[in-house]
Order: sequence, then C-alpha cells, then structure tokens
Amino acid sequence: MAIVKLKPVTLLIAPDYPGSHAGWLMKRFPKAQIFFSAQANLPIIELGKLRSARCLWSWLKGGGKEVKLIVTPNLATFSSAANAYGLVWSNLWLQQLSDPKIILAEFWRLLTEGGLLNFSYLGPDTGKELRALQSKTKTHLGLQALPSAWDMHDLGDALIEQRYADPVMDMEYLHLEYESAQLMLHDAYALGLLAAPINLQNWQGDQLLLPKKLTLELIYGHAWVVNKHLSKTQNQYAFISPDQIQTKKLKD
Repeated sequence: MAIVKLKPVTLLIAPDYPGSHAGWLMKRFPKAQIFFSAQANLPIIELGKLRSARCLWSWLKGGGKEVKLIVTPNLATFSSAANAYGLVWSNLWLQQLSDPKIILAEFWRLLTEGGLLNFSYLGPDTGKELRALQSKTKTHLGLQALPSAWDMHDLGDALIEQRYADPVMDMEYLHLEYESAQLMLHDAYALGLLAAPINLQNWQGDQLLLPKKLTLELIYGHAWVVNKHLSKTQNQYAFISPDQIQTKKLKD
C-alpha cells in the first residue's frame, strides 16, 4: 500500500473481525472516513468486540471521524449504497466464500470510479501437510477443504471477468512451526481446515505422525475500477452507451 497514491474519501474494511487494520489504515489514509463490516450471523459476543473496538479507534483518532460498523445481511451483499467507497480492503476472507465472483461483483458495485480493491486470502495449498498425512496413513483428522479453493490465476481471471482493470496478483508461502502438535491443530481448526477441534488427550490416533509445521499459501493482489459508467458486459461482449461516445473536430 505504500506505493499507492490513492487518497480515498471513504474506505471499507471487509471485514475486520479482530480490528487488526483500522488503526494502521487510519494513519495511512488520515482524511478517509473508515467503515468496517461484519456479517449479521456472527456470534453476538464477536459483534460486541467489534463495537468496543470501534469506540477505541474513535478515541485513538483524537477527535477525528468515528470508525463506523456496517452489519451485512449475508456473505454476498453489503448495506451500503453503490459507489460508496474509494478503497475496499479485504484481508483473509475470500477463502471462506464458495464463489468469490459474487463478492467481487459486490465490491465493484461499492467502489467509486477510480477506486481500488486490495485483498489477500488463503490459497489451496494451505494445510497441505495435513492432507498429505491423511492420504498416506490411516490417520483420520476430519479434514475439510476451504470453501474457496481458487488459486491466484482463478481469481485473476475472475477480476477481469468482473470488469476490474490492471489486476496484480502474487503469492508466497508462509511456514508456521509449532512446539506442540496440539497448538498446530488448534490453529488448523481456527483456519477452517478441520471440521471439529481435536483434543489429543482424548484422541485415538498416532500423535507421533502429526506434523508441527503448517503451510499457509498467502495470495494477495489489487485491481482498479475504471470506466465504470462507460460500458457494460454481457456474454463476453462489451456494450458502450452512445452518450459516452465523444467526437472531436479536426482543424482545417
């Protein structure tokens, strides 16, 4: 984000469950009104934490604009009007959606002309050590796939399909090493890789086979919204409104 010269008036964090980014984004974009979202089906205790964080952020701002909470009715829509935000920041969320195209279309609706979508998510290689263990042995971990198994190329194609401009994608592996297999399993469940938590004290499997390392495939990128009102697409064809066509007289 340091190289981005955008100066948004409004900014949406979608979502910001632990409140990890609002403070940093406030400093990066001090003149922007910050909004952050939470799904309506979040446990009430989590919504309470978000509201408490909002008050804290407002206080830290030192008399500036309050950070506002938006509760969204479901995973595909937001309660904001179209063209409401100059920047949408989405961190480690798209992997929770079965079809990221839906939310990409919603972000397109929310972004203003010239707006920027900045995102990251976990790719399909996340937790590959656990899948390798389960496939090679009889160890049953109750693994489950992330709802979205899209790699960076899939999402890049989806961005173009949804009319975003100049998408930039990248990927890297992060390797988490643990002192205990139990802690690794705790994180695996929190990431959505396990269908249910595993307590090794009550587990009947071979604990010696469990890895103490977990790979995260981190995919991240950004894309712009340009010429939003110039054309629309349908069945891979572009349609340009006649009132958007301009002519220029040539000098004699």
